[in-house]
Formats: sequence, C-alpha cells, structure tokens
Amino acid sequence: MEINFKEILTATMILFAVIDIIGSIPIIIGLRKKVGHIQSEKASIVAMVIMILFLFIGENILHLIGIDVNSFAVAGSFVLLFLALEMILGIQLYKDEAPETASVVPLAFPLIAGAGSLTTILALKAEFETINIAIAIIINLLFVYIVLKFSDKIERVIGNAGIEVLRKIFGVVLLAIAVKLFASNIQGLFN
Repeated sequence: MEINFKEILTATMILFAVIDIIGSIPIIIGLRKKVGHIQSEKASIVAMVIMILFLFIGENILHLIGIDVNSFAVAGSFVLLFLALEMILGIQLYKDEAPETASVVPLAFPLIAGAGSLTTILALKAEFETINIAIAIIINLLFVYIVLKFSDKIERVIGNAGIEVLRKIFGVVLLAIAVKLFASNIQGLFN
C-alpha cells in the first residue's frame, strides 16, 4: 500500500465527474425546498461510509448475490439516465414517500453514492491502490459536504435562472455519463 499523489489526483477527478455534485445543486435546492432542511453532515457521512465499504467489499457482495460488475454498471446507467431526463425535461420520475428531511435517501444514496459512483470505485480498484482511492473518496465527500452545507448561499448567488441553466447543462452531462457507462459495459454482458 503506497500513497501516490498522481493516483489520488486522478481518482479524485474521476469521482468528482461521476458524483457531479455541482450538477446536483439544482436537485439539492429542489429537495431543500420540498423538505425544508438538508442534513448535510449525515448525508456526507452516510455516502462516505457506503463508498468506502463498497471499495473494500463491493465486488464480493456482487459475486455473493450473483451479479457481475457489468450488470451493475448497466443498471447504474439506467438510474443515471432517469436522473438526467428529470433534469433536462423538468419532469419528476423519482417520487419519495414525503420525506421529512433529505439525508440518506435520495441524497447519500443514490445521488452521491449511487450506482455510477460505486461502479466507478470498482473500476478504479482495478487500476489504483486502495488507499489512494479511499483518500480520493474522502476529498470528494469533503467537497460534497461544503456544497450541501452552503446550498442556500449558492442558490442566492446563481439565482433561479442560473439554477435552471445549470440543471439543463448538467442533465446533458449526466446523460452522456449514463450513455458512456452503458456503452462500456453492455459488451461485457454478452461475453
């Protein structure tokens, strides 16, 4: 186990793109308006625990229940596809049973530590040292915490029009990530 700053930086950037917390700002603001309060500490800690646990035992869990990484990635691409469609088209596909606060569902899982993030962690594990991926996860979750904590201030700075523009742009980015995740893993299902 060797700490390698290049691996940490690369893994951090890849996870940052997949978690896409900046693109999730419109979703976070929408959730805050719906439930009144976002438990940023709880959401960040739960997401970090899920991601670090998955780093160490994710592949074993998938094998235990008979699911290969490719199937998991393709399923994750559909979740991302539906989230992207919500953002681009301004529709609501994900309906929650009237949550009182937004922390574990849908913030920690599936928004932050979703199928895309978990699949990416497994892919990174094939290339990088586990310790470097763990550090990258922690760096990303610190940034996620800051965005969650200050979502109201971010909303004031960019305004409603800015939020809508961000939502559409990052919806398209999320859609592209979903397509890439699907395309790179669908072949593995048939081999």
